[in-house]
Amino acid sequence: MGNLRDVRLRMRAIGQTLQVTKAMNLISTAKLRKGRRMLEDTEPYFTRIQKSMFDILSEAGSVESDFFRFPDPKKPTRAAIVAITSDKGLAGGYNANVCRQVNDLCSRVKNPLLILIGSIGYRYFANSPHLILENFSFHSQIPTVKNAKEITDFIVSQFLWGMFDEVHVVYTHMYSAIKLLPSEKQLLPLNAEKIQEGLSVTGNTKRVELQFEFIPSKKAVFDALVPLYIQGIMYGSMVEAYASEQSARMSAMDEASRSAEDMLASLQISYNRARQAGITQEMSEIIGGSAALTE
Repeated sequence: MGNLRDVRLRMRAIGQTLQVTKAMNLISTAKLRKGRRMLEDTEPYFTRIQKSMFDILSEAGSVESDFFRFPDPKKPTRAAIVAITSDKGLAGGYNANVCRQVNDLCSRVKNPLLILIGSIGYRYFANSPHLILENFSFHSQIPTVKNAKEITDFIVSQFLWGMFDEVHVVYTHMYSAIKLLPSEKQLLPLNAEKIQEGLSVTGNTKRVELQFEFIPSKKAVFDALVPLYIQGIMYGSMVEAYASEQSARMSAMDEASRSAEDMLASLQISYNRARQAGITQEMSEIIGGSAALTE
């Protein structure tokens, strides 16, 4: 009977876990639908702002602006890396893949400084040798333009002040619901070729022949336009990362639910066998006792 009791307790515990994983799966499914809608609404702007910047850069030619200032190879340089992770776990390899990509990028740049979005990334890199410049933690997990502006203002001010010479962002690109891969993008200094590489992914590389007139000057126009461009890129990256996170968590919880159901089925068989063995033993004892009495 002790074995039956143990099996029942284990089945009850797994059943409770199954309820949690199914509930989290349903929540992630609803959040994924919302994330996809946000991504569909954001993607045209995300692509258009890159294309507009590429067209303007191609037309403007050389511009005397700090946003185009490339590091001097003869001087020590620093690279800032914006890493977008989540605030919660239970999302499969979502956060681990981003952190791995950040570590890889850190090995390819000089003197990396980390700007972290999400508590999972902060807990991971707090124990790493890399220097954390800033950690952004927001009350709401859903990306907002306000949050993107706060991050952009910090990046732009620190870049212009000279804290770092280049800026990269690492986030998860959602190719499909089952194909989620970490991606990196250079934000600063601006480079028309880098912007064109981003456009080539979506197939929007065709230039529009327009005549631009820069008033009052090219520098003034770009100094006002670039922060808006970076804000758009940051917001688009955060939205895509959010949708990817929900997709990863939904898949992880679905897999966990299936595993729990398989364990319950296996335990049910073990329970039935143990119960049958107990009944058989009791019947044998009753028959044996009856036979002893008749003698």
